[in-house]
Amino acid sequence: MDGNGRWARQRFLPRIAGHRRGVENVRSTVRACAQKGIEFLTLFAFSSENWRRPADEVSFLMQLFVIALEQEVAKLHENDIRFKVIGDLSRFEPRLTRLIAEAEQLTRDNTRLTLTVAANYGGRWDIIQAVTRMLKDKPQLADGFAEVDLSPYLSLAYAPEPDLFIRTGGEQRISNFLLWQLAYTEMYFTDTLWPDFDTAALDRAITSYRQRERRFGHTSEQLQAVAAESTLRHASEGR
Repeated sequence: MDGNGRWARQRFLPRIAGHRRGVENVRSTVRACAQKGIEFLTLFAFSSENWRRPADEVSFLMQLFVIALEQEVAKLHENDIRFKVIGDLSRFEPRLTRLIAEAEQLTRDNTRLTLTVAANYGGRWDIIQAVTRMLKDKPQLADGFAEVDLSPYLSLAYAPEPDLFIRTGGEQRISNFLLWQLAYTEMYFTDTLWPDFDTAALDRAITSYRQRERRFGHTSEQLQAVAAESTLRHASEGR
């Protein structure tokens, strides 16, 4: 969700004004995804590299996270939305980690949409912590293991791999986000700054995704044959 600072600068506002507007846009995006029937939405809110930003900005972002949890979690629960946070939470203050735990506990049985916030998260960290946890549980795998062995230990093990990756703000890289999970994900990059990424912009991203052919190593002809077979089978079952 890039572009909060630039959005503010274009309006001769302090960067924190952009972050405030960005949080408001999270609310509308979550609402739009729920209405569209999207089951999983993951937001990269704060990377492990973002600690390098000015101390006052980092402090404000942490305060903003606390305020958002205090104000929004009850609304998420009312709308049957499950809330999760992935990342290394050890650097966060106790109040923030407590609010995260309470939010996850409150919403754990909700099923309409799973909203995941990646905070102090990095894709390399995710893979390293997954390998560490796996070998601690199953030291016999030290001599070799497969994807199926590691996958349950990744931060997003509870969710399917993403279908669509969206990055706002004009940058065209994934910046250490979900390195393992994005292996077959469709990429969508837009110059639109995050505070301006409205429902229409989301629709454009989804439309772009729907126009793509996802082959997963197969040929187009193979996919067409499978689709034709499925259509015939369904027609036969209909008769």
